[in-house]
Amino acid sequence: MNAAVYFDHNATTTPDARVLDAMLPFLHQPQGNPTSRHSFGRQARAAVENAREQVAAAVGAHPSQVVFTGGGTEADNLAICGIANAMSPSIIAVSAIEHPAVFRPAQALFGRGWQAARIPVTGAGQVSADALCDLMRQKVGLVSVMAANNETGVLQDIAALAEIARDHGALMHTDAVQALGKIPLDFDALGVNAMSLSSHKICGPQGAGALILDKRVDIQPLLRGGGQEKGLRSGTENVAAIVGFGLACEYATRELTEHTRRMTQLRDRLEAGLQRLGATIFGGEVARLPNTSFFAFPNLEGETLVMAMDKQGYAIASGSACSSDSTEPSHVLLAMGVAPELARGAARVSLGAGNDEAQVAGFLRALENERNRWQQLTAMAV
Repeated sequence: MNAAVYFDHNATTTPDARVLDAMLPFLHQPQGNPTSRHSFGRQARAAVENAREQVAAAVGAHPSQVVFTGGGTEADNLAICGIANAMSPSIIAVSAIEHPAVFRPAQALFGRGWQAARIPVTGAGQVSADALCDLMRQKVGLVSVMAANNETGVLQDIAALAEIARDHGALMHTDAVQALGKIPLDFDALGVNAMSLSSHKICGPQGAGALILDKRVDIQPLLRGGGQEKGLRSGTENVAAIVGFGLACEYATRELTEHTRRMTQLRDRLEAGLQRLGATIFGGEVARLPNTSFFAFPNLEGETLVMAMDKQGYAIASGSACSSDSTEPSHVLLAMGVAPELARGAARVSLGAGNDEAQVAGFLRALENERNRWQQLTAMAV
C-alpha cells in the first residue's frame, strides 16, 4: 500500500496548490522563450525576473545575485567546481557532514590539482570552528559548510565560520537547501560568497534551484551555450518551475514564523514519545531545524524500520534520499562519533505543513508496536 502519512519532507515536498496555480499558465498556454524579443518572450522574461526578485527577497540578496539552476545539486556543483575553476588550485575544506552534492564535486577536483581537507564535527554534529582555524593555516582557497544538515537537522554557525574563512583569504560557500523556509536566512549577514537553494524542499516544484553569488566572486560556468543567466547557466529557462520556485519562496518567507512554531511543537511531541520508547535522538542537545528528528533504537536496523513503518502507513527515511541506495551507516553519524551498530539503526522523520498531532500520535503507537515485535523476535532468537 502507499504510505498514508508523509513524514519525509526533507527529501521532497508536495507543491503548494497556490504555487501550482501560478505555474499552470506557463504549462498549457502558448509560451515564448524568455530570450525572444516578441510579446510572448517578453512575458516569459518578466515572469522569470519577478521570480528572481522573490528568491532574492527570501534570503536578503539582490536579484542580480540570483542564478537559476536545475536544482540544489546543480547549484552546489556550480559553486564548488565553478569557483574552483576560476582559481589557482589549492585546498578545498569541506565539512565531514556535507551532502553528496558538495563532497562529490569536491572529490572531482582532485585531478585538477586541488587537495581536499575534511572539517571535523563535534559529537553533537556541529562543525568545529577550532578545527577550521587549524586548517586555515594551510593554503585553503575554498570552504563549504552546509547551513543545516539534511539528516540530523543540526544548524551551523555559518556567519562565524565565514568570518574565519574570510580572515584567511578564502571564499565560503554554504548549502542552504534544507535551511530555506525553515529558519531565517540573510545572505549578506552570513558573510558567505555563495549559497545554494532548492525549490522542491519548500513546497515548490522539482527541477528548479538557485545559486546566490557575491558579485565580486569569479566563477566559471559548467554549461556553455546560449549564455543565459549571465553566461553562468546556459539553456532555456524552465519558466514554469522558476515561477513556482519564486512564489514558494515568497510564501515560505511570509509564513516562516507560524510554520516554525507548529513544526517545533510537533517535533517536541514526537521526540518525547521517542525518548519514552528508548530511542537515541541525534543532535538533540543543539539547535536544529524545527521539523527534523533523526533517531535510532538499539539492535533495530534503520532500513527494516523504514519498511515496517511504510507497511503501517507512515513514510519515513533512513537518511539522505540521495544516498538511500547505500547500505553503509550514515556518514553524518559516523563523523559525529556514533558507533556503526547504532548508526545502522538510524531513521529520520521530517515533518511538514500537512502533518498534525494525530498523525504523530498514530506514528508513535505504530512505532511502539513494531519495536515490541522486534524485541520479541530478538528474544526468541536468543
